[in-house]
Amino acid sequence: MHALDILGDPVRRRILELLAEGERSAGEIGEVVQREFGISQPAVSQHLRVLRESGFATARADGTRRLYALDPEPLSAAAAWFDPFRRFWQPHLDALGTELARGRRERRRAEEPAGTEKSDHIVTGDTATGDTATTEPQED
Repeated sequence: MHALDILGDPVRRRILELLAEGERSAGEIGEVVQREFGISQPAVSQHLRVLRESGFATARADGTRRLYALDPEPLSAAAAWFDPFRRFWQPHLDALGTELARGRRERRRAEEPAGTEKSDHIVTGDTATGDTATTEPQED
């Protein structure tokens, strides 16, 4: 099965999101997925089996529990498949990052009490002897 077939299912994507946070038992995964998607425990088990057989997840026995973990290798292969298409969205994501940083900076400045604004200038050198230099900050 192709990686995108695996990732195309919202239940499997949610399970992978849970596993990205760390190892989880089948019962923990089942509780979340059953609550969020309204599916049965056997259906969750089937999704876990697909993830395990396709290599996206590993499972190990821990007493009577089965613990699942994310295997990043298939995700790397899927990411590599997307590489030729990144040029379509990467500039937009870069621009979004710039705007978010600008907004955070403006909020910080607006939250500073009047008269206590911090200087953006960088002071370097030995302040004890007075031998210092002030430079303008570089833009993000």
